[in-house]
Amino acid sequence: MTSPLLVTGGTGTLGRLVVGRLRAAGCEVRVLSRRSRAPGAGVEYVTGDLAKDEGITSAVQGAAVVVHLASDKKGDAEATRNLVRAASAQDRPPHLVYISIVGVDSLSFGYFRSKLASEQIVAGSKLPWTTLRATQFYDLILTGAQKAAKLPVVPVPSGFLVQPVDADEVAARLVDLALGRPSGRVPDMGGPKVSSAAELIQGYLRATHRRRKVLPVRMPGTGPIRAGGLLVPDKPAGPAAGRRTWEEFLAARLR
Repeated sequence: MTSPLLVTGGTGTLGRLVVGRLRAAGCEVRVLSRRSRAPGAGVEYVTGDLAKDEGITSAVQGAAVVVHLASDKKGDAEATRNLVRAASAQDRPPHLVYISIVGVDSLSFGYFRSKLASEQIVAGSKLPWTTLRATQFYDLILTGAQKAAKLPVVPVPSGFLVQPVDADEVAARLVDLALGRPSGRVPDMGGPKVSSAAELIQGYLRATHRRRKVLPVRMPGTGPIRAGGLLVPDKPAGPAAGRRTWEEFLAARLR
C-alpha cells in the first residue's frame, strides 16, 4: 500500500482542485477537515482542527507528503506551528508543501504577516519542505466583482495593481511539487498579465453585459500595492507562469 498524501484545506477552492489532480495522478489522498465527511473514491477524511491542535496527529500518521493549504483570516501561524509539530514527531517526517502569497514580505496587512510567519515556521522546521507563493486567484476577483456590480456605481481602489492567476494552474504546480523532491522556496507563480482593479472590473462588466460607472477611489494604506507589492518580482517563466487569462476564465465560468 502506498503512503497517502495529506491535504489540509482540501475542501476549499484550491484544495478541491489539488485533491482532484492528486487522485487523477493515482495518489491515495487524506484530507484534514473540521467537519466529518463520508469518504470518497480514493479520498479519506480525517476530522480535526489545526488552530485548536485537534486530530492532527491522526491526520499526519503515515503520510509521505503534507500539502498545507488550510487558511484562516484570523491567522495561520499557530495552525502551521501545530501541523509542523505533529509532522516532526513522525518516525518518517513527511515532505511539507506550503502555499503562500506573493508580497507577504513587503505588505504589512495582518493576514500577510501571518502568512509570512507561517513561511518562516515551515522553513525553520527540520522537515523537508517546499514553499510556493502565488498571486491572487481569479475566483477571488470574480467574487468581488459580482458583489460590486450590484451597485449603480462601482468603486475600485485607484492604482491597485494585481497579477491574478487561475487556481487550477496553481493546483497543477502544487501537485508537481508534492510529487517531486523538497525544493525549499521555489519561484513565485503569477498570472499572464498585470492589471489594475478597474480593468478587471470593466472586463467582468463587459462579459456580463452590464453598464456601470467604475469609480477609482484612493484608499489609504495601499501605497505598496500601487507600487507593485502584489506582483511577481520577475516575469513568471516555465512552470511558474500562469497562462489562462481573465477573459478566458470569465468565458468559461459565466457560460
